[in-house]
Amino acid sequence: MLETPPLAEYRYKDSFFGGTPPLSEATGYVLVLGFGAFFSILTTIMVWLDPKYGGTEITSEQFNTAGRSVKTGLTAAVIVSQWTWAATLLQSSNVAWQYGVSGPFWYASGATIQVLLFGILAIEIKRKAPKAHTVLELVRARWGRAAHLTFMYFAFMANIIVTSMLLLGGAATVNALTGMNINVASFLIPWGVIVYTMAGGLKATFMASYIHTAIIFLILVTFVFTVYIKQYSTDLVFDWLKNTVAMTDAQCKAIFADKSGSSFFLDSDGERGQYACGPVADNEKGEYLTMLSGGGLMFGIINIIGNFGTVFVDQSYWQSAIAAKPASAHKGYLLGGLVWFTIPFTLATSMGLSSTALMLPITAAEASAGLVPPAVAVHLFGSGGASMIAIMLFMAIVSTGSAESIAVSSLVSYDIYREYMNKAATGPQILWVSRCVIVAFGLFMGVLSIILLNIGLSLGWVYLFMGIMIGSAVVPLWNMMTWDKANATGAVAAAWGGMILGVIVWIITASIESDEVSIKSLGKNWPMLLGNVTAIFSSALIHYASSVAYPQNFDWEIFKRDITLVEDDQAGLDDEDFDPAFLEEALVWIKQWGIGLSIVLCVVWPILSLPAGVFTRDYFAFWVFIAILWGFISTAVIIVLPVYESREGLMKVLNGVLGRNQAPAATSSKKAASSKEGAGSKRGAQV
Repeated sequence: MLETPPLAEYRYKDSFFGGTPPLSEATGYVLVLGFGAFFSILTTIMVWLDPKYGGTEITSEQFNTAGRSVKTGLTAAVIVSQWTWAATLLQSSNVAWQYGVSGPFWYASGATIQVLLFGILAIEIKRKAPKAHTVLELVRARWGRAAHLTFMYFAFMANIIVTSMLLLGGAATVNALTGMNINVASFLIPWGVIVYTMAGGLKATFMASYIHTAIIFLILVTFVFTVYIKQYSTDLVFDWLKNTVAMTDAQCKAIFADKSGSSFFLDSDGERGQYACGPVADNEKGEYLTMLSGGGLMFGIINIIGNFGTVFVDQSYWQSAIAAKPASAHKGYLLGGLVWFTIPFTLATSMGLSSTALMLPITAAEASAGLVPPAVAVHLFGSGGASMIAIMLFMAIVSTGSAESIAVSSLVSYDIYREYMNKAATGPQILWVSRCVIVAFGLFMGVLSIILLNIGLSLGWVYLFMGIMIGSAVVPLWNMMTWDKANATGAVAAAWGGMILGVIVWIITASIESDEVSIKSLGKNWPMLLGNVTAIFSSALIHYASSVAYPQNFDWEIFKRDITLVEDDQAGLDDEDFDPAFLEEALVWIKQWGIGLSIVLCVVWPILSLPAGVFTRDYFAFWVFIAILWGFISTAVIIVLPVYESREGLMKVLNGVLGRNQAPAATSSKKAASSKEGAGSKRGAQV
């Protein structure tokens, strides 16, 4: 048998994080408060420079839609940023720890296709509702008040669930790395994004998101380079994973035993060990190095279904589509999805697999809380690794948190305040409400995260659960933009009926499988799988049956007629950008590429990997090579392209700061509306 990796310093600990945290508690406060303050100041300065030297006027339209003029590179960077949750960095490595190579693949592919397919809706918005601000405006214009209130619930639920996962994963990691009180961390983390989001709105969010994305990718390539090129190699990881699978119960006890001598090889239910040691249940020959994984496939299905809800029901993705230039919307979503794929795939293939190969004593509870990457980072780099993973995580939290904050503020401003409280709301009033909501939402989520932590919900539990709560809204929202016969009654019935049926099946399955209904039994794979599947497919059946029986025959021109701008700011609405022939061509293009790549990622690639069975040494090396190559190319593209596309605007601001040119007056809404020729060049400078 091969020698195990050096573990002397970890033996006889209760867990990897059972000792002294690698960073001080003061570092935790600096991370949570210091980074938030730094990025707030930096982004606020950038937002201040843009009107002064770039010619942008901050109106309510600009605040909530970024002028509808964001280009391909920045659109892609924003998609990557807001889709990179704490779970992307943490939960992806947990499923690698659990299932082996299939875990990172199914996490990445199962959460990429939603972004690729949303590109279709991005173009449909440009074609049919160019003046929209929120998804709920579309629901109201098409289906009326009952549907508007129904989908308002699901939209807010999506925002709350996503933000909850950010805070649960972030607080657990900050606590493990610094010893900072977990409740204090979860309460303070949301406040890091409030200042710059409140000051600059969606554009400030986009600016900050680009910086966050660049930092995440630079740290990511550092990790994967260290694991497979500098520190170890694919051969060593391959050998050590083989060795881990070959461990017997007695050998696992010898390595992972606490002072009482109890075994962590099997948990109280006789299922998966508390530590990753020995063969993997439901994997081909118990191996980590195989795509033939029952647990991995089950997770993949849950992942695919659940993430449709957190994209299609989340206002932040509709808002990014609204903000993008028509020529960039579909390309930005496609590029963003392909670039994002590498984060969970490459990171978990390196950090997640190496945690098991090195046999680090990470407990199942710690893995579920998202602590696999921090453990590997500390093992590789010591306190420096702890700092790297903490910075990476904080970048993910604040970027997505900012997107969720501005999404909630837009929903409240346009769909509650403007619709039900003040139909004659002016631009300044909308702007004031938006900023107030950002502060209120940060406070609310800080309190909610403490409640969730004390209930005992982990990042992994919430991640699997989300599709049950919001998945039933996916098909009606898709039909709303793509099918003229989709009716209101069916949409409302499908959303509520699918969720209720999903919850019922979820609870019944947990009761049958475990003879009890508890947080633990509800969090197992079968209840989560059947609940997620029931929610989305029963919803689809209800809506399609109702719409076929009583078709609406909707006139798409109603969107253009009934959805209006608050202010006459049409800088991003030039006629030439909305040429019907161009948009039709763009729709055909994104359907071909979006659907085609989705099939490749979720069907073709897995099928092609099945004949390999258990990976050979060379096959595993090739698999890792794809992950590394994809990671480095994505890093280069997502850092360079946004800067290249915005070079003229950046140079204008830089020259203004250096005093090389006269500062332009802020772009007037009326001038933008009356001078189409001038608006085009100004929009080019805005982003």
